[in-house]
Amino acid sequence: MQDVQARSRSLLLPLLRSPLVGELLAWLYLHPEERYSVTELAQRLGASQSTVSREADRLAEATLVLDERRGNLRLLRANVDTPLARPLGELLALTYGPAAVLGELLGRVDGIDGAYVYGSWAARYAGEAGPPPRDIDVLVVGAADEDDLADAARAAERRLGREVNLHRVSARAWRSGDDPFLASVRSRPIHPIDLTGAR
Repeated sequence: MQDVQARSRSLLLPLLRSPLVGELLAWLYLHPEERYSVTELAQRLGASQSTVSREADRLAEATLVLDERRGNLRLLRANVDTPLARPLGELLALTYGPAAVLGELLGRVDGIDGAYVYGSWAARYAGEAGPPPRDIDVLVVGAADEDDLADAARAAERRLGREVNLHRVSARAWRSGDDPFLASVRSRPIHPIDLTGAR
């Protein structure tokens, strides 16, 4: 699925050749202190290793990404020494940042059974045309503490540069499908948030 997405154009940041490039750059630039293997990135982004490797080759040639070899392992990281690093990081936080940041922050909160981005960001991510999202709508499923969720939302807002609206529902309500609001959320594109990165 992602390899098809690698050939489609990015609606979140039309300057990029594909959504996969946005996801790859966002993950690296929003975690600049880390090095990630091509294998790990391919798994995280749901793409083939060969596709991620090809994109990494292009990004390394443009000096946006640095790579190093450790035996058979190819490790990638953001090139924070390029003059483009700060503005590129800001653009990526505003566009592809939710996929890279929310899982990290919400993954630290106990009591979350699942989380999804919905609304305009999810629609642009899914390839639906429209204006750039002004805020990020997040549905949290479970019994997480409201104060912990509010803290995570504020931290996400600082990193993403836009408002983050969290809406918590019980696992029972999510499973039942009786709630008109949840039916509306399910009828439109939603993007699952990977909560495993911080656990």
